[in-house]
Amino acid sequence: MQVFDMPTSLAFYRDKLGFDVVSASPVVETPEGTFSHWMWLRSGSVDLMLNTAYDAGERPGTPDAFRMATHGDTCLYIGCPDLDGAYATFTRAGLKIDPPAMASYGIRQLSLRDPDNFDLVFQAPTWNGASGSG
Repeated sequence: MQVFDMPTSLAFYRDKLGFDVVSASPVVETPEGTFSHWMWLRSGSVDLMLNTAYDAGERPGTPDAFRMATHGDTCLYIGCPDLDGAYATFTRAGLKIDPPAMASYGIRQLSLRDPDNFDLVFQAPTWNGASGSG
């Protein structure tokens, strides 16, 4: 996923959501600050790659409103067997989010947006097994 500000995104995914850094590009000094241009993150069996959307010295002073708005149609669905535990962890970390809720199609979900306006849905099916109806 391309991100506007790597330190902000890293703080969100690592410090708020609990992802670990698996690997990263070398830290660079840029006019925008000191950071890695890409980060490979992991939480349980979920791997996520973040990459800066702009090369050094090319990032605008503020996020492009159109770009941020278009991220609203991108949603990552992440399997999470303990939604209540995730909700407790996320709210303790300072996120203001609604508690998990049941979707109309039978999957319990916890939804939030990241700093780049990407929608993240942590979910756990309410049925037993790999398939079900709802």
